[in-house]
Amino acid sequence: MVSSVFELFKIGIGPSSSHTMGPMTAAADFIARLDKKQVSRIVVTLFGSLALTGRGHATDRAILLGLSGERPDKVNVNEIETIIHRIYSQKALIFADNSRIPFDPDKDIIWEKKKRLPFHSNAMHFVAYNPQGQLIQERTAYSIGGGVVIDRLSEQVKNTADIPYPYHSARELLEIAVETGLSLADIQRQNEKIFYTEDILSEGLAKIAQAMEDCIERGMSETGVLPGGLRVRRRAPALYSRLKNIHSDRAIDPLAALDWINLWALAVNEENAAGGRIVTAPTNGAAGIIPAVLRYYRRFMHGDTTKGVENFLLTATVIGALFKENASISGAEVGCQGEVGVACSMAAAGFAAALEATPRQIENAAEIGMEHNLGLTCDPIGGLVQVPCIERNAVGAIKAIEAARLAMIGDGNHRVSLDQVIETMRRTGLDMNANYKETSQGGLALNIVEC
Repeated sequence: MVSSVFELFKIGIGPSSSHTMGPMTAAADFIARLDKKQVSRIVVTLFGSLALTGRGHATDRAILLGLSGERPDKVNVNEIETIIHRIYSQKALIFADNSRIPFDPDKDIIWEKKKRLPFHSNAMHFVAYNPQGQLIQERTAYSIGGGVVIDRLSEQVKNTADIPYPYHSARELLEIAVETGLSLADIQRQNEKIFYTEDILSEGLAKIAQAMEDCIERGMSETGVLPGGLRVRRRAPALYSRLKNIHSDRAIDPLAALDWINLWALAVNEENAAGGRIVTAPTNGAAGIIPAVLRYYRRFMHGDTTKGVENFLLTATVIGALFKENASISGAEVGCQGEVGVACSMAAAGFAAALEATPRQIENAAEIGMEHNLGLTCDPIGGLVQVPCIERNAVGAIKAIEAARLAMIGDGNHRVSLDQVIETMRRTGLDMNANYKETSQGGLALNIVEC
């Protein structure tokens, strides 16, 4: 499966790609297929991780928005509270043509915390009834990470017959690079051009990069306490205020750049936790790593160019596609190694590519980025994408830069391959206790008192 850059980087809203964006999309798809005049009731049942951490991840709110016809990339974030309040106060879904379907969120969203469907922990079931109480439509959907929703896991298989350079492993990818002389970014670019013109691809990449920049800027300016009850205060604005007033003389502090990287990662994930506009990279829970490393490249490295930014994102896509096909990018499936770990690996590869590393050095950077995230659990306190998620992105961004620098010291030859690390990550996810897979039933989520 060769994923497109626009599949791994989606513009949407926080706090979660799998628990917010996915359910919103699934609900919007379901309502779009209905003849609303024939519907008198809709019931939504959430299973597994969606049920266990859904309230903290705003899954119920996402369902309400989706059933109202809103989609993650289009919804006006300033109107979300109005839409939610209207549904609760009127006990109905109200549409643009003033038609309505009775809907009581307290009764019509069912939380099956003790039941997990076989295919995936992030499962949801939609049913619609007519006035006679007869079922007229139903759908079971799975939110498999990164905002992607499918009806069956077999839908993950994608026909790649038409693309010029199909690959299913890092080994195949490196072989293509050797045979063609293309960089990893150019291999992905040629595959993308089967579906998009050069201009459309460049415009789309620029839009993604700008959305990441905009998110950082908002995160550095918004103040206050994040929603959800943990009373986590936004730290990015205060850190930004301190940093911009400090003379950035490296003789005074040679590690000053680390504070800026921390700032940018915190800014993005605080914005994500608040439900703001975000770019999945490749998920929302790990959305701060790639933007922070990309901005580090643009602000601190000489030779920042449009091509460098494109090569960063395209190379990150290549690595993300390998994890998506051969393991997972879902915290509910493999723990946070599949989110922060994958984002760290993608960012390390992208950064190395922007610095014109060789394909083997890039593969080494990606391998280092994941190797030192293996076994990372997903244990958000209260099901909120706040603790430890926000700081974990800052650490992951620093680790990605370190991984790229370590890889570029050498010539690309190394003992452990990226393919071996991906397979290790997959097996580690299978072995991992379910309590550490975005259920808030283990780790910090169990041992920290929510008060």
